[in-house]
This record gives sequence, C-alpha cells and structure tokens, in this order.
Amino acid sequence: MTESLVPGGGGPQATGPRSVAVGGGVGVAITGDGAQVVMLPAEAVRWAKEVEAPPGAGNLPGSASGVFVGRQDELAQLRRLLADEGEAAVTQASGTRAIHGLGGIGKSTLALHYAHAHRRTYTLVWWINAASAEQIITSLATLATRLCPQWAATAGVQERAAWAIVWLQWHPGWLLVFDNVEDPGDLRHYLGTLPDGHHLATSRTATGWHNVAPTMPLGLLDADAAVNLLCTLALGPEHAPTSQQHRDAAALAAELGYLPLALEQAGAYLFETGTSLADYRAMLGQVMDTAAGGVDPERTIARIWRHTLAAIERRNTQAVTLLNVMAWLAADDIPRTLLAPLCPDPLALGEALGALHTYNMIAYSADRESIGVHRLVQTVLRHRPATDSDGYPPGRKDAEHLIHQAAPDEDTDTPRWERLLPHVVAIADSAPPYSPASTETADAYHAAAQYLYWQGRDAHTIRLRTAALAQYEQVLGDTHPDTLTSRNNLAYVRRAAAAVQQRSTATSTTAADLQQPLPPIDQPNRPQ
Repeated sequence: MTESLVPGGGGPQATGPRSVAVGGGVGVAITGDGAQVVMLPAEAVRWAKEVEAPPGAGNLPGSASGVFVGRQDELAQLRRLLADEGEAAVTQASGTRAIHGLGGIGKSTLALHYAHAHRRTYTLVWWINAASAEQIITSLATLATRLCPQWAATAGVQERAAWAIVWLQWHPGWLLVFDNVEDPGDLRHYLGTLPDGHHLATSRTATGWHNVAPTMPLGLLDADAAVNLLCTLALGPEHAPTSQQHRDAAALAAELGYLPLALEQAGAYLFETGTSLADYRAMLGQVMDTAAGGVDPERTIARIWRHTLAAIERRNTQAVTLLNVMAWLAADDIPRTLLAPLCPDPLALGEALGALHTYNMIAYSADRESIGVHRLVQTVLRHRPATDSDGYPPGRKDAEHLIHQAAPDEDTDTPRWERLLPHVVAIADSAPPYSPASTETADAYHAAAQYLYWQGRDAHTIRLRTAALAQYEQVLGDTHPDTLTSRNNLAYVRRAAAAVQQRSTATSTTAADLQQPLPPIDQPNRPQ
C-alpha cells in the first residue's frame, strides 16, 4: 500500500487494471472483482466523503483478553511488515500480508490479537469473512450500515458494499482483515482499489499468493509455550502444576502436535470436567469433536478439518483418498513411491498432493520425495467410523494393501526395508479393534518381523508378530499351519527377550551367554 496521502488529501484512486475511482458528484462505484459496476446516488457519495468513523471503530469478532502465549515474535513481525518503517512510501506488498497454515494453527487468533493491539493506530478496523467473493461483499456492506445507516437502510447489498469502497478510498489509515481466504484471487481487486490502508489476510491455503501478497507461514507453538498454555487452561492460572501434571501435560501437548486450537479445546474440556491430563490423552480420538463451555462447537478441531476436507474434495477427490491412507502410516517420511499405486499417473499424484499441500494438510521434505502429516490430523481421521461395506475405516484397507505391495522380496534389502518399516509398524499399532483381518496384512507384518530378526533386533519384532498372529487366527483359525508357525515365532521371541532380560541382571552374564538364540521357524508357503 502507499502510506503517504494522495496530494491534496485522501480520495478515490484507480490503481488496479480494472479499478475505477469515485469522487465529487460522480455516482458510480465498483465491487467484486471489478466486473460489477454499481451506480450510487450523488448524495450517498457525498456522505461517503463526509462521514467520519468514531474513534476505535471496528467489528472485531472477539476479545483479545484470553490466554495468548508463544506468538509475541509473530506479532512483532506483523507490525514491522504492516506499519511504516520510516520510509517515504511502503510498497503495496509490504502493506498487505497473508498468514497461512493448518486449520487450528492460530491464524485468526494472531490476526485478532494484532488488530486489538494496534486498533488505536487505525481510523477503522474491519473484520471481513473472506471465504468467498460473495461473503467479502456482504462484510463490506455491513460497514456502510455501521457508518451511514440513514442511507444504508434502504440500499441493497451491492450498493452498500460499493459505498464502503468509496468511504475507504476517501478515509485512509484503516485496517481490513480478510479472514479465512479460500481463493487469494478474490482479494486482487480490493488491493488494487484500496491502497491507503493495511490489508491482513488469513488463509488455510499456502499457494496462490505469489502475485497477490507476500505470505507469513504460521508454525506450531514451541513445546514449552504449548505446555504452559495447556496447564493454564486446564488447571487455572492460579494453580501451579505438580511435577506429574507437568509431565502429563507435556505428553498430551506432544500428542496434540502443539496445535493451538487443539490445546485450547483440551484445556477447556479438562477445566470443565475435571478429567485428568492422562485420561484425556487416552481417549483423545473420541473427544476431538467435543466442545466444552467457552469453546464454539463449530470451532472444534474435528469440525474445522471436516470443512477443510470438504474444500479439498471439491478441488481433487483423489487428494482425500491419499490423506485417508496417510492417516494410518507413520506421520513422517512417507515416500511418494509408496503412494504411487493409488495414483499411477505421476501428474495426477502431483495434483492430488498439491491440493493437500495447498491446505497445509501435508508438508514436503526438502527433496520433495517424502511427505509428512500432522499427527493430530491422523488421530482425527483414524477415529472416524467405517464407511465401506467391508467394515474398514476410511483409508485403512488401502494402507494395508500398500505395505504388502511395497514389502521387499528379500530380507537383505536393507534400504527399502528401513524406509518401509515405520509405516508397517504404524499400521500394526493403529489397528482398530473391529477392523477386518487379512492374510495379506499378516504376511506383511511377518515379513517385516523376519527382516528385523535377521538384523539381530529380536525384541523389536514382538509387536509385529503379535499383530500377525491376531490376523492369522481371525482369518485362518487356531489350528492352521500358518497360525501355529506364527504362534511359535511369537513365543520364541518373547522367551528370548525374557532370557536376555534375566541375563542382563545376573552377575554371571557373559557375552557368550547372549549369543545363544536359534532362528524362529519360518513361515511355510500357503498353497496357491
């Protein structure tokens, strides 16, 4: 934006390629993306020029008096970017800032605290619901109703929005907060038409801003700030946590992925119900859609992400399929090649992942060959009810099939196994209680366990062999040869692990004593 006033005082200017200015006795204004021309009566234009906003005028959606921690640096950075830093003129790009990040990361909260902290430095602070072009126009129309009710009472939405644009052109020094921008292109007209104030946007989308405004990605809270916030909300500011409570809060904050809205939701629930931090963590997947007193039921993590998933699905249905599958894998280092069977066309795979990245639901590794997913996104997605007729939760069947396909044929293929192992273990650990079993999945668990065994990591095979046995028993029955072999293998590694534990505590243990185990019986091939 241009911080200096137009020569001779503030007034309408046409700075965008499709913008028009309104002034004097001309009764024309423009709204939307520049295609909608609205005729205003000369009297309305005169009021737009003469009406002043009351001191501190605004429509901020909430108070900034609540607990707010860990964002002081971001607030300072916003102020540096939006305020005059002593130069004669700051470019429009510096006066416009877009904050983007995962739903629940605290974008709107940061914008709200900035607006409250600096509202006295602006002639007006106006909060705009920017989820669509139509909602932007509606929010601008309410500005006309606030400042010029004598005319706005009989005017339509388009006319009132046009009046607001004229008023903003005549009265510099305001702040417009465009909250929850779905399409960055919706702002282009307003940034060109309204250069004499600050524009602050929040958005779930990370892309599409390169020719609209510079962006400030908003990250998670650091661990200490997250624990402090959770303890304050759950126990009350007057109560210092015990050592055990602090440890439980640290574990829960990590499980919540240091996501501010999730911490706020948990804290409110814990404070209201008296539930312990440890118990809340144990039932995490069941309470992500529960709003305690003081939390808007529409602002729970589960509901916000449902809206995000709906927006992603409208853009790319395959993206939601991929995300449902990634919910069951390890959160970090998911190879693109592992997902490729679901999207054999590399172009289609890139477009699907791009839609997820746009909404900050995934992150790319530096080489773009691996993907990461926030752990709480996984938790929420894993606890949705089964929708398939075969009883699998969304994405679970495909995830199991992928690890079976990706399992190397040889136990000695170390690089491939090491990259796949975390995902096999994650699927085994996250199996829902009533999810269907399959020999295919059991074979994948068994193959991974055999690889670990031949690497000398017997104890690490126990949970995989336990999961494999449960699958074999359910599908093949207790007396099938594969079930018996799997049970034998599990008994062997448990016995070996117990023996090692006993020897490690015995004073007579020698190195030779620890080199005794025989290999477990291998899985026989089933008839084809």
